[in-house]
Amino acid sequence: MRLLVAGCAGFVGWKVSELGASRGYEVLGVDSLNEAYDVRLKHWRLARLQELPGFQFEQADIAERRDLDRLFEEHRFDAVINLAARAGVRQSLSDPWAYYQTNVIGTLNLLTCCRDHGVGRLILASTSSLYAGAPLPFDEDRSTDRPLSPYAASKKAAEVLCHSYAHLYGLSTPVLRYFTVYGPAGRPDMSPFRFVQWISEGRPVVIYGDGRQSRDFAYVDDIAAGTLAALELPGYEVVNLGSEQQIPLLEMIGLIEELTGRQAVLEHLPANPADLPATWASIEKAKARLGWEPRVMIREGLARLVEWYRENRSWAKDIRTD
Repeated sequence: MRLLVAGCAGFVGWKVSELGASRGYEVLGVDSLNEAYDVRLKHWRLARLQELPGFQFEQADIAERRDLDRLFEEHRFDAVINLAARAGVRQSLSDPWAYYQTNVIGTLNLLTCCRDHGVGRLILASTSSLYAGAPLPFDEDRSTDRPLSPYAASKKAAEVLCHSYAHLYGLSTPVLRYFTVYGPAGRPDMSPFRFVQWISEGRPVVIYGDGRQSRDFAYVDDIAAGTLAALELPGYEVVNLGSEQQIPLLEMIGLIEELTGRQAVLEHLPANPADLPATWASIEKAKARLGWEPRVMIREGLARLVEWYRENRSWAKDIRTD
């Protein structure tokens, strides 16, 4: 199988590309290597991918249709996995245009290239941020019509495009709603990376709100496995990928304190109105439709993140996380 993985130098894209190559797939990874966050992380991930047999890299921006047409003409893909996205709730408030350019126009470009070049399958990575106001746990039938941030709204638009192309052109367009993904070399705007860095370096740990808000944290390797499992799904279908567990931020901070042997210095700021107070995935559908369930629980996953941070502290301590 020949896969196009868009966003291969991103956090989840790195692991999906790595797992795909390890299974013998031919993986063409594309990434714009933009500066949405410190590119040292992207180059670190990409360097490891380029050591793998079966992996090939092309620098390209999915928002540029001409770049994609060339790639689709040069390669015969069996499937596309769209992990190229501007992610993060708070950053989308300051630059929503960048989010729509990548998340909506980029998805539209990939869908259209699939249609025009005979590629019958595109997997879209979406987000649990869409479940604003829904009762817990979140299942796929909950309403997602009231997103709280431009980021969530852009992902909703991408999901709807996938539905349209499945209906009009017979493409298979599974949509995977990821819950909070964490692990080694993760995104520096996400709380696990930030908390490990701040606690390890004795910096104040900034918490928006009282710290009792909870998240369903999903380990990146589990998310990669679930993503590749969706290659078998026909048509348009939405599936949650999460851990099926909740953990309050203060409890996660306590675990990181134990793992690092350092005491956190907490600094509370007002809650952000774009943040959900809690996330919690129902993954019954993933179990039934994908034969998937998470294997790495929060303590083990955080231990792996702390270990990675220690090994890469010489540069990871300088990654901007504010």
